[in-house]
Amino acid sequence: MYNHTSYGTIKVVNGLKLWEFSTLATTTHLPEETLLFSGSAHPELAQEIADYLDIPLSPTYTGRFSNDNLEVQLGVSVRGKNVFLLQPFCPPTSDNMLELLMMIDIARTSGAKQVTAIIPYYSYARSDKKDAPRISITGRLIADLLQTAGAQHVITMTLHSPQAHGFFKVHTDHLTAHSVFVKHFSKQDTNNCVVVSPDIGSAKRASKLARSLKLPIAIAEKFRLSDDSVQIDRIIGDVEGKRVLLVDDEIATGGTIVEVARVLKEHGAGRITVVCTHGLFVGKAVERLNAMDEIDEIVTTNTVPLPEEQRPERLVRLSIAHIFGEVMRRTMIGQSVGALFEFWPLEEDKS
Repeated sequence: MYNHTSYGTIKVVNGLKLWEFSTLATTTHLPEETLLFSGSAHPELAQEIADYLDIPLSPTYTGRFSNDNLEVQLGVSVRGKNVFLLQPFCPPTSDNMLELLMMIDIARTSGAKQVTAIIPYYSYARSDKKDAPRISITGRLIADLLQTAGAQHVITMTLHSPQAHGFFKVHTDHLTAHSVFVKHFSKQDTNNCVVVSPDIGSAKRASKLARSLKLPIAIAEKFRLSDDSVQIDRIIGDVEGKRVLLVDDEIATGGTIVEVARVLKEHGAGRITVVCTHGLFVGKAVERLNAMDEIDEIVTTNTVPLPEEQRPERLVRLSIAHIFGEVMRRTMIGQSVGALFEFWPLEEDKS
């Protein structure tokens, strides 16, 4: 069964509503003045987006001077063009961030009509408050730098702290990978499943997935001890004998996920599937996750590049290129992108 909306198509499969993009994606071509460039962090994702839009990926040249200064050059003229620049803030984060700032500045000072920064993973969203004396709210600082460099529009996905959206003074689209997770799990048997949030802060995001899959939700009560160590005080909700979908926005060192999984097993949970938008798997993450036999699948997306040595066992990567491509297309033809936002209400929430 299909219900058509202005945003696309709601397809109902096994009683679950799956949102699919409108066929306009293949019938409405982008204006010729649209250019997509990639920084050095994640050209594979940029190429996927270009393929979705059926446009070429414009060349970018990067290098270093003998004093270690970065050198960046956009390979084609941007005068009078709508320019999209893609770069996630993944390690080496500072280099990738500076490279993007330079690309933005180049586009602005070379006569681009519109400059859009596509940042699939905005790592500094974790720095959203002063929780210690004499520290920077760096999430806001970087947002200001992007504007100063010349960004007129920012597209990002699943900010660690939703309030970080408010740091940006330019038009910002905060997207979600929700649709790809719903599509993935709708193909599985989710009877006797429960969605678990690893902390109170992630409960709203986990609740959205639970409602879409028509599943109950449980929440872990977490206290952070250090950057890669947490303490789980209790589990709020029933997990005994149930398969768990453990949902977080990102996995860096894996400390939170491993500790929550351990406590879930103590509470009688069955097999555990880990779900996250940004899978970085740095530090001891691969070793920690591989040692957890209780985890049967780790589902993430390709918002950041992932070398083979940073890929844990039982990993499934889902592409979100079509989501960014669709936002680019709708931006250029003046169509709403609301249904792709992180906290846009579900259809059943509006009724």
